[in-house]
Amino acid sequence: MLMRVRKTLLFLLIAGIGGMLPASIAQSSAKPSGVDSKILAQIPKRMQSFVDRKTVAGAVTLVFHGSDVVEFDAVGMADAEAGRAMRKDTIFQIMSMTKPVTAIGIMMLAEEGKLALRDPVEQYLPEFHGLRVATTTGPDAAALSVPNHAITIRDLLTHTAGIQDYPGPPGIADYAQTMRVPLAEVVKQLAGQPLLFQPGSRWSYSSPGIEILGRIIEVCSGEKYQDFIAERILTPLGMKDSFFFPPADKVSRIAMVYARKNGALAPAPATILGGDPAKHRQGAVFPAPAWGLYSTADDLLRLYRMMLDGGVYEGHRYLSPFSVRLMTEPQTTGIDRVGWMRGSDYGLAWEIVTDPLGELAGHTEGTFGHGGAFGTQGWIDPNNKLISILLIQRSDGGTESMTNVFLNMAESSVLP
Repeated sequence: MLMRVRKTLLFLLIAGIGGMLPASIAQSSAKPSGVDSKILAQIPKRMQSFVDRKTVAGAVTLVFHGSDVVEFDAVGMADAEAGRAMRKDTIFQIMSMTKPVTAIGIMMLAEEGKLALRDPVEQYLPEFHGLRVATTTGPDAAALSVPNHAITIRDLLTHTAGIQDYPGPPGIADYAQTMRVPLAEVVKQLAGQPLLFQPGSRWSYSSPGIEILGRIIEVCSGEKYQDFIAERILTPLGMKDSFFFPPADKVSRIAMVYARKNGALAPAPATILGGDPAKHRQGAVFPAPAWGLYSTADDLLRLYRMMLDGGVYEGHRYLSPFSVRLMTEPQTTGIDRVGWMRGSDYGLAWEIVTDPLGELAGHTEGTFGHGGAFGTQGWIDPNNKLISILLIQRSDGGTESMTNVFLNMAESSVLP
């Protein structure tokens, strides 16, 4: 009789503990619905094939559907020379995937009435007053050099301001390797360069244009750019492994950046953005609002879930539905040759798929996302409630096929 009572009490205790388990743990044991598990199971195998071919040293992939992480794997090496394997929590330089983060900061300030997207940049940064358009030919050269309107915050967000991209004029690009020049000084140097074309007339990708937005964040918030982003976005979202300047206790988890050399992969040279990847930006002061963020797949998932859910993550609102819509609807319709792939337009710092040519890349129409210079990719498909993240580190390109394979497999896994 006593043994039966003990068994009953033990059962009740276990049942009670089970009822207190976090929902995330209980959810992880359930089989995800609405996706083809066979396709998802092949993703790490296909990524390993690119590692075997020396396309990349290693990769982390994450696919989120509905309310579940349905695929999350790491293959290959994070640092082959050190013998360090790739892990799910490996930290990557996500490069231009930083741009939408800076844009989110701009939208937060707009919602607070501290700026407006149609405001001239010179309203906040007087050094941009009197900009001219580069033109040296023809009898009307002097007249053509006058911008048809002062560049606006929206022009910067859509890459239509005419700000020259890297490497730019001599001296301008130096800070992109050394990172020893403060953001305010970098932006003053940029203000001294003529525009490439009349604002709003063309699309030309411009990291320096996003650096200018970072400086506007500083002026309007009264904080350093990196502090504002951490306090308003990274920390509240729980992005604990995302930063601009690596803390000492995180360095051992950062993936090495590679490039092809003599038919094999070797650590990338010190001439890449951010300088020698093995030095982890020691002594840097320039946060690079266009490309400076380090992050992980799990951290990025938090940011992307916020965007997918209309500005809300875990019950906290970061952006209004209005701001999310503005950011993720085409803002460059009617301009030729927009974006990195055919079949897309640009929103506010997000590339947006707008026709079937874009769908060939593994997206449905309306999907938005961004890539990075070292091959990283993050895409959000509101139609299928799908998030696809690929993290790799190769500085000299050559990873397009790998990207297409992953994104197509992720999108193909969604069932009707």
